[in-house]
Amino acid sequence: MAFHPCDEVEQSMVNEHRISKGFRLRAALSFIGGVLLMLPLPPAFSADTPRVSNGLAAFYTFESGHGDTIKDRSGNGQPVDLKIEQSSAVAWKKSALEVRSATKIESIGSADKIVDQAKRSNALTIEAWIKPNNTSQKGPARIVSMSKDSVQRNFTLGQDGNRYQIRLRTTLTSDNGIPETSGGSGNAEPKLTHVVFTRDGGGNVRVYENGKQTVSKKVAGKLSNWEDGFLLILANERSSERPWLGEFYLVAIYSRALDHAEVSQNFDAGPKAGVDPREAERLAMAKAEQTFATKIAPLFARHCLECHDSASKKGELDLSRKVAALAGGESGSVIVPGNAEESLLWEQIASGDMPPQGPGLSTSDQMVMKGWIDGGAVWSIDMIDPAVYASKPGASDHWIQRLTVLEYIETVRSAVGVNISAEATQMLPPDLRADGFSNTAYNLNVDLKHVEAYSQLAELIVQQMDILKFAKRFSKSRSLNTDATARDFVAKVGEWLFRGPLDEREVSNYSGVLTAVASAGGSFEQGVGLMVEAMLQSPRFIYRIEKHPHGGGSHRVSDFELASRMSYILWGGPPDAELLKAAREGQLTDEERCRAEVERMLNDRRAVERSKQFASDWLNLDRLTNMQPNQKRYPGWKPELGRDMRDETLAYFEEVVWKQGRPLNELFDAQFTFATPQLAKHYGLEPKGDGLRRYDLSNEAARGGLLTQGSVLTIGGDDASMVTRGLFVMRDLLRGVIGAPPPGVDTTPVPPKPGMTHRDVAEDRIRNESCGGCHIKFDPLAFGLEQFDGLGGFHRKDEFGNALRSDGQLVIPGEAKVQKYKTPAELMKLLSGSDRVRETLTWKVTQFALGRPLGARDATEVQRIHQTATNAGGRYADLITAIVMSDLVQETRSEEAP
Repeated sequence: MAFHPCDEVEQSMVNEHRISKGFRLRAALSFIGGVLLMLPLPPAFSADTPRVSNGLAAFYTFESGHGDTIKDRSGNGQPVDLKIEQSSAVAWKKSALEVRSATKIESIGSADKIVDQAKRSNALTIEAWIKPNNTSQKGPARIVSMSKDSVQRNFTLGQDGNRYQIRLRTTLTSDNGIPETSGGSGNAEPKLTHVVFTRDGGGNVRVYENGKQTVSKKVAGKLSNWEDGFLLILANERSSERPWLGEFYLVAIYSRALDHAEVSQNFDAGPKAGVDPREAERLAMAKAEQTFATKIAPLFARHCLECHDSASKKGELDLSRKVAALAGGESGSVIVPGNAEESLLWEQIASGDMPPQGPGLSTSDQMVMKGWIDGGAVWSIDMIDPAVYASKPGASDHWIQRLTVLEYIETVRSAVGVNISAEATQMLPPDLRADGFSNTAYNLNVDLKHVEAYSQLAELIVQQMDILKFAKRFSKSRSLNTDATARDFVAKVGEWLFRGPLDEREVSNYSGVLTAVASAGGSFEQGVGLMVEAMLQSPRFIYRIEKHPHGGGSHRVSDFELASRMSYILWGGPPDAELLKAAREGQLTDEERCRAEVERMLNDRRAVERSKQFASDWLNLDRLTNMQPNQKRYPGWKPELGRDMRDETLAYFEEVVWKQGRPLNELFDAQFTFATPQLAKHYGLEPKGDGLRRYDLSNEAARGGLLTQGSVLTIGGDDASMVTRGLFVMRDLLRGVIGAPPPGVDTTPVPPKPGMTHRDVAEDRIRNESCGGCHIKFDPLAFGLEQFDGLGGFHRKDEFGNALRSDGQLVIPGEAKVQKYKTPAELMKLLSGSDRVRETLTWKVTQFALGRPLGARDATEVQRIHQTATNAGGRYADLITAIVMSDLVQETRSEEAP
């Protein structure tokens, strides 16, 4: 009986693998002349088994066969390539690199991207396919290491005799990674071996050798103390005194712990398997989709859609939608995927005939367009939406986020139990709106007034605290008379107030406050009070600070950063103890646990209040408390009426969204409202009693839904401006885009008069050749609201006796279809049933959740969020869950390293 040996694999490995998971024995037996022959066996490792690619931070194979550089093939961020110190000490073999004598193979520059990702996930996997030269290597001899010298490292996979050994630095192990973890099977023999070390966010360690688990233990602590600047090294220590001899076939480092099935999958894939081709295809497609969303779609939006969207469709060509664009126009197909030279679109761009007016595409933009067509014309979004590209450059970038006044108040209340609302509202400058919201990160500046206010507020907060009760939450001791006890106390308090762990410098600094007070004869209570006061003024308390990752691309945020993002999105305040515990234990990495935390948090009253902050900000309800309408025109106005209107909308929002759990779009046509007696009288309803009472509007054709509430109708000012109301509907409900009026144009409103209503004035504007091109896009959107005056009162005739109308037509931006209506109630139903309105709500809530405008790089992910939330029911809870679970929250982007 003859066996065909597997290439580079010992017979013992073949025998062992024959019974392993995934092995398929395909042998044909035949008798020739009475002799049993077995036809050649296939390789022991299945070429059909892909490797695991999710979370891959660095990846090396050794099949190049020449040179002194080993490329990082992970495709994750800035590559960490390796350089062979002495080429004479190694020999290239088929699919392997043999280290024959002492040398170093170390990274070209520090491996900070690996450090960043491990710190964020608090988890790690080190995987190697290797063949040791002998069993006498000691030290341990370094196989894979990230270290500075023989006593300082982040991690090391080494060989000590016939066992593999792993050293890992955590906050509870030494700088040398001791106590170490030793392999349990004595498999460090001169044979091809698959070694895997995994450590999850909770500190659970497992070692696998040849697909079998040999060690399971706990290595507690965090990876937060890993050092930046260390090199990644193979076959030696940085200081060259721990050489390892043998053959390298594959080395991989993951920023997460592979589970048992994934380790088995990589073992079955074998030592010569590359990155999962399906993952490579996915990444290539994702890159192509992002290219379209960030580079191609903006060119269409800015240069083409004025003439070629669904509404204008010049030459029967619609370039705003994929199917229509690829179908072409009256001249036939204009885009031939994969061949720009045969594409009429490229021909028109290259000749300068398109666009026909204004400057053409720059040379670089032309090359981007040509490359896109030649690359297959991947189209990643359903419709090119000019609103996606409306934000000014840089507005959608990630910014450090200062707490808003409301977030600061809630953070203080949650963290130390003090209600500082009145003082903070009075002392802190108000947050100003930008891009439609007051929590827009780039607009949350800090000036001298902020600094002074935070200092005074910190003192006031400490004065109102029960310091001893607060301190008892973190330490039973009231003396803190040892450095270790004091540092532990400071670390625990700091983690709570700063929403994440302190580094060693911070622990030392705040411990110094306690020491200084004690040295001066102060009490424990005084020391803790001053320490807390200092922390409350720290940028780490006032800002939501995250560590910027190295290497470009997208990276998963750390568990603590994710916990903070979740809590401020859902609650407008800091993580509670349960969420921090999940972050501390690395459990938010698990999708099911993260989703369960979102569900728990949505059941907290703070989620309701945060959603009402969104509604107030989106509709700019705070302006109602400062309204001063013309007393001659509106003699019955009282400031209390403005507050009633605000309360009406927020009560209505809570009823629809939370108590009834209806989809968000039904905010526009729910047939009821809430009103005080004076507001009910203002609306022409029969008052029911004191306070806010619910009123059924099912028989009121003129009322029902947000747009018929005074809080929204007052946007039009005293004159009930159709321009202002129309722009609100266009921008805040339909996400339409319109430029500013040309310089020198008289924008003074034309008042109504006998025989001419506001609508008549608007129709004259639309017929005007100079004005109509723009006004036709938004003025008609307010026609259905003409019967409501500037304060939301309903009238069938205006002050001049002109009959007012409520009929009109709705045109969705980018669509040619006209939808007619006769009453405000019919208009509300059209808006409620509009996909565009539903999408707008997704964009608005997502923008508020992230605290920044959304741009082209976000478009594809926001589309996924919208689809996910819609499939789940379209409720606020569905949308928030989809946002938190999306890459926009789970990951962070970094710029490419120079």
